[in-house]
Amino acid sequence: MGQVCERWIYSACLCFGLDLAEQARSGFCYSYSIYQAEYSRNLLFRSGGQMEDLSGRILDRTRSRLDIPLLRTLFGRKNRPHHNRAAGPPAQEIVIENSQYGLTWFRIRFGLLQLKARTKGEHVLRFEATVHNTKELRCRRSLDNFPEIIIRLAGMAERFATALDCADVSFLADGTLDELPLPARLGTTRAGGIDLNKPRIRAALAAALTLAAAPHGFTVAELAAKVATMTGHAGYTIRQGAYDLRKLRGKGLAGKPGRTRRYHIPPEAARTIAALLALRDQVIAPIIAGVRSPRRGRKPAHWTAIDRDYETLRTGMQTLFHDLGITPSAAAA
Repeated sequence: MGQVCERWIYSACLCFGLDLAEQARSGFCYSYSIYQAEYSRNLLFRSGGQMEDLSGRILDRTRSRLDIPLLRTLFGRKNRPHHNRAAGPPAQEIVIENSQYGLTWFRIRFGLLQLKARTKGEHVLRFEATVHNTKELRCRRSLDNFPEIIIRLAGMAERFATALDCADVSFLADGTLDELPLPARLGTTRAGGIDLNKPRIRAALAAALTLAAAPHGFTVAELAAKVATMTGHAGYTIRQGAYDLRKLRGKGLAGKPGRTRRYHIPPEAARTIAALLALRDQVIAPIIAGVRSPRRGRKPAHWTAIDRDYETLRTGMQTLFHDLGITPSAAAA
């Protein structure tokens, strides 16, 4: 890369001021630095349907669990839509109806660092890590340090893909629900248990899962800001965030390497947090609400697989409640 830069500068640019002999006598030379860089990793699929199924599942599940702020789908006839100077921006309504090419992507920004996942063509799913100022990578930006920059970007892309996988495929070990409310010890300090019935700890868990993909981890202040953003309440303080993080560390759901002030969510902890939130918010709460409410009227015209699963569970739980002698409040009234 250095040779390419020198060939361009000394032959195409510097020749207008100095000829080759004067350049050799003066000993004038340039040093090069890298300010922006991008690393991408492609997943190739034999079947386009398999890729669409995987990308759709990641979008549906991960979008809510990682709080992805931007989800965009671009459609075009035979290529991606572009700005037409004469006619203006493409008419999306017409293009969507006759779409033959689709590009779906979402991204997460952390300051000048950006992580993106997108489909590219019919058989490629791409993960990208981009830095808009290499100072954010906390390493030297000279051209000699280019391998280190790429290694750090590759690590970001790897952690991003791992975070998406953990949020997509969650897991709960045996006894986790019984052990969560029990107190734990963090070194010599006693930490409280985790009660999923409290909205504050659920908001802290959701915020921690959202920040799991952060390239350099997150601080207590960033957790408190994320909780305030997700809940819409500014009453969550840094002190409360530190206390909740101590609970998560006591249960092994968060880590704090060395004497740093930044926290990290291990991959297995991310799977556990995603499973806990999904079980509480997407399984138990909808089933109880569906059993308690009367039977719905006309069924919707288009049902997803999850809608059919909810309806099957709702009718099955009604029979189970009847056999166990449990009467919902709506039925009792």
